[in-house]
Amino acid sequence: MSDPRQVLPRALPLARAAAQTAASRILPHYRRADLQVDGKADDTPVTEADRGAERVIRDYLSQAFPEHAIWGEEFGGDADASGWLWLVDPLDGTKSFVRGNPVFSTQIALWHDGVPMLGVSHVPVGGESAWACRGDGAYIDGERVRTAATTTIESAAISLGNIKTLAAGPRWPALAGIVQRAWRVRGYGDYLHYHMLARGSLDAVIESDVHVLDVAALCLIVEEAGGVFTDLEGAPVGRGTRSVLAAATPALHAALLSGLGGAA
Repeated sequence: MSDPRQVLPRALPLARAAAQTAASRILPHYRRADLQVDGKADDTPVTEADRGAERVIRDYLSQAFPEHAIWGEEFGGDADASGWLWLVDPLDGTKSFVRGNPVFSTQIALWHDGVPMLGVSHVPVGGESAWACRGDGAYIDGERVRTAATTTIESAAISLGNIKTLAAGPRWPALAGIVQRAWRVRGYGDYLHYHMLARGSLDAVIESDVHVLDVAALCLIVEEAGGVFTDLEGAPVGRGTRSVLAAATPALHAALLSGLGGAA
């Protein structure tokens, strides 16, 4: 089955159910004094909550769509598969999770031949859920959402992510200029600033040092809400994406891209 009109109506409720079930595996570990935290090869933390959540999600996806490939944060998979590919980050924000910070989420995306077709972003603490299918708009907790109409840096509320690597990069002086021009600048991080952008509570996100699994679902949610989502060079999200420039409108995105010295 390769026709998106047949796949997506089945895939969306499945992905949402998988994310909600994953939350039931994550929350019993949250703020536990005896939580065991292991280190991965890239020096990032991982816990049994991450692994257990991914196992649950994989079970859902493989049983319903055995012909689809899966690429997950904890157990890998065929990242280069053509056709239908599920991209899974079972617990995005593990550093927050292990410190007892509630800003973490489960990210599930479905791409077809490298094009994002479906995205689900579920928040275990509080239960907020965002989702989108290509061409059908973006939703948060069942309500259709739209990005703001902001077009200028001077009127924009901007969120910065992974500021440490931004500060070490070549765009730091240019970013400082944008910060001075912007109406408001904060660092909400992880899923939170993308949900805020999609619902119109924030105007732009500038972020470095990401993995595509962090944003594979969120990019479509922002785009279906009316926003623009690229990397800091202005390129569309792909399997090698390592940075983000997301904005509420094309005009604001163009102004930020120019200000950062990205490609036109």
